[in-house]
Amino acid sequence: MRSTFIRTLTAVAAFGLSTSFAYAQGGAATWPAKNIRYVVPFSPGGVSDGVARLMAEQLSARLGQPVIVENKPGVSGIVGTQLVARAEPDGYTIVGGTITTHAVNPYFIKSLGYDPVKDFTPIALVGMVSNALVVRADSPFNTVQQVIDAARAQPDGLTYGTAGAGTSQHLSGQLFQSISGTRLRQIVYKGGSQSMVDLIGGQIDMVFETVAAARPMIDSKRVKVLGVTSAAPLADLPGVKPLAEQGLPGFEMQSWQGIFAPAGTPAPVVERLGREVAAIVQSPDVRAKLLMLGVAPDGRGSAAFIPFQKSEIDKWGKVIKDAGIQAD
Repeated sequence: MRSTFIRTLTAVAAFGLSTSFAYAQGGAATWPAKNIRYVVPFSPGGVSDGVARLMAEQLSARLGQPVIVENKPGVSGIVGTQLVARAEPDGYTIVGGTITTHAVNPYFIKSLGYDPVKDFTPIALVGMVSNALVVRADSPFNTVQQVIDAARAQPDGLTYGTAGAGTSQHLSGQLFQSISGTRLRQIVYKGGSQSMVDLIGGQIDMVFETVAAARPMIDSKRVKVLGVTSAAPLADLPGVKPLAEQGLPGFEMQSWQGIFAPAGTPAPVVERLGREVAAIVQSPDVRAKLLMLGVAPDGRGSAAFIPFQKSEIDKWGKVIKDAGIQAD
C-alpha cells in the first residue's frame, strides 16, 4: 500500500514537472504575446530614462508588442529594482540596471531587499557612460595635478559634489582618492543639476559629472574640463586627456546602462532579447541617439555581460572597502 502511494506521488510529481516544462517551453516559443514592462528605477529625464525610452521604442517595433516604460524611482534605484527581482520570470518584466543598482548598492545598503546577481539574469549591456572632472571657469585649478597637489596639502579641504552614495560621481571621487592618496569631502545633492549650480556659484570645488549632464556648462564656458574618467580620450571632448594620463595611473570609471530580467527567465527569451538589443545598438540612428545621451554604445549579450558585471562588483567592492565605507 505504502509503495503504491509513493509510486502515485512520484507519477504526479513527474507529470507536474513535465507539464511545467512544456508550459515554459511553449511560453518561450510564443513570447512575446502581450505588453512587456520596462521598469526604470530612476526618475524621468535622466540618462537611464532616456536609454529606456529609446530601447523600448525600438524593441516594440522589433518584437511586435508594446514595450512600456514605467519609472519606479526611490532610494538609489532600490524600489524599482526590488519590484523586478520579485516579478514573475516570464519575460514580460525587465529593468534598466546600472552600476549603482547591480554592482555597488550592496556595499552601501545592508537591507537591500535583492541580490544583484542571484535575483537577476543579465540580458544585454547597452552602453558605457563616462564622467568629466569639471571645475568652475575661474577656478585656480587648471590641471589634474594641481588638484592632486592641493588635495594632498589640505586633507578634506577640497569638496566635490555627488548625487549620493554609489553614483558615478561618488565612485569617481572615491577612486580619485584611492589612487592619489588624498582625502576629499563629499557634498551630497538630490540631483546632479544642483551640484553644477553650486560649482559655478563657488560653493564646491569640483564635480565628476557625466559628460552629457555637464555639456551645457562646458559649451557655455562656465566650467573647465580637466580630464575624463574613461581609459581613452572621448571623441566629443577633443583635446581632453583621461585622468589615467594625468597623475592617476590605472584610473577608469565608467558607469553603464544595461537590461536585466528576473532570475529564471527562460533562456530562449533571454537570448532573443539579447539579439534584438545588439541589433538595435548597432543601428546608426540609435548609436547617434545614445551618444547624444552620453552613452557609448556596447551591445554585449548575456554571456559577456555576466562576467563584466562580476568584475565591476569586485572592482568597486575593493575601492569602497579600502575607503572604509560601511553599509548603512
